[in-house]
Amino acid sequence: MTSAREVVTALRDVVGDEPFVGLHIPDITALEKQRVQECLDSTFVSSVGAFVTEFEQGIAAFTGAAHGIAVSNGTSALQVALELADVRAGDDVIVPTLSFVATANAVSHVGAQPYFVDSDPDTLGMSVESVAGVLRAARSTPDGLVNEATGRRIGAIVPMHTLGHPMRIAELVSLAAEYDVAVVEDAAESLGSRVGGVHTGTFGRLGIISFNGNKILTTGGGGMIIADDDELARRARHRTTTAKLPHRWEFEHDEVAYNYRMPNLNAALGVAQLERLPGFLDAKRRLAARYRERFAGVPGVTFLDEPPGTESNYWLCAVRIDGGFAVRDEVLAATNDDGLQCRPLWNLLHAQAPYRHLPHAAVPTAEALHASVVCIPSSPALAAS
Repeated sequence: MTSAREVVTALRDVVGDEPFVGLHIPDITALEKQRVQECLDSTFVSSVGAFVTEFEQGIAAFTGAAHGIAVSNGTSALQVALELADVRAGDDVIVPTLSFVATANAVSHVGAQPYFVDSDPDTLGMSVESVAGVLRAARSTPDGLVNEATGRRIGAIVPMHTLGHPMRIAELVSLAAEYDVAVVEDAAESLGSRVGGVHTGTFGRLGIISFNGNKILTTGGGGMIIADDDELARRARHRTTTAKLPHRWEFEHDEVAYNYRMPNLNAALGVAQLERLPGFLDAKRRLAARYRERFAGVPGVTFLDEPPGTESNYWLCAVRIDGGFAVRDEVLAATNDDGLQCRPLWNLLHAQAPYRHLPHAAVPTAEALHASVVCIPSSPALAAS
């Protein structure tokens, strides 16, 4: 049986004896301050400026995508990506129930409904088998595939790479292609994660990344749409910039659109962080290796490793605790009482108040993961502890 005190001891052996150890604290240095000051000095602090372009090009180059479109946050990125993938009001969008609420909210923002499916125990991501069950039972119509459980057209599938661990994305994309359903990747947490050398977020029709304050690379708040298709990228940039037509002075707009562009000030922080990203990724892997070694001898605790054939960014390191909610919560209480900021996975989306009335697939694995996984301190600086 897992001892909460043993978990605290193991964590302290890795992270040291600081009174408070945060879950994921952004690493800000003189470089970030310099880039932000350069932006302030330029007076281009809003959504126009050289840092936005530099950041977009840098993320595109790092991920191998042809285009990057910087926006206000990951949720707005996903909303626009779904619209560009031709998700319509009234559609179903297949999403994992084990995800942050923003995944489902973005679906709702386009007028569609999330249809929740199960997860895999090893990747923590969307179960390909669970998706296959929905697609195989669906009815083919002239307007597209219709979910047998809801009578709604299936507009897209949105896998999420949980805690930075890549899900079985190549299998999912292949399955989706059989049924002509678009895949839009929620790679919010997986900047730096790859499958066979291919970056997450580049497998589907479009992908999105988040740069929230707790992400591996932060712009304070912000997100990015990544795409290889030139026309989709053009439309994403146009739609997130109020659909303003280019002109030296006139304000002409050709569609109802969004003011979702990332400010230059945020992008300046991102440019500096991007310079340091390889170091962050290296530190994350070293920290994960120390946790893996230390928890190997702790009974009832399993360190969650990257899935075979993938390279995870280890955005959040995590352990699986035997014994269900009662033991999980004992561990959470003991660690937080000791100044170690640990967190469970998110409450499952199908049980959240805005979504609990919706039909969903059976989700036993997601329920088991919710009852057993604890995220542990994962700041890159802890690798030097």
